[in-house]
Order: sequence, then C-alpha cells, then structure tokens
Amino acid sequence: MSDATPEQPSYEEAREELIEVVRTLEAGGTTLEESLALWERGEALAKICQQWLDGARKRLDEAIGTDDD
Repeated sequence: MSDATPEQPSYEEAREELIEVVRTLEAGGTTLEESLALWERGEALAKICQQWLDGARKRLDEAIGTDDD
C-alpha cells in the first residue's frame, strides 16, 4: 500500500479507530444493530491495517533482497 487517501486511512488512523471500535463494543450498551455495524467496521479496519503491514513487509523484504545482490 502507498500513502493514505481520503477513502483509505493511514495505518495509524485505522488502528486508532479500531481501538475505539473495540472499546465501544467491550463497554456494551449498544443495540444489536449498532454492535453489528461496529463489528463490520472493525473487520474492515483490521483488513486495512493488515494491508498496510503486508505492504511494509514487502518493502522490507525487497530492501533486504536488494542488499544481498
């Protein structure tokens, strides 16, 4: 992944929002519908974070591979 776009948050933004989603779910007090929406948002945020991490890993692997040449 490259830089964040208006549609795609940065890793840090996605992680912070995911933390808030988890806190809200753990605190309870939401309706079933709200909880499901939060869960779905959390899943999407986790996927975004994983994409950022995968991209970072790829860049590191490429950098390490370049040094071996």
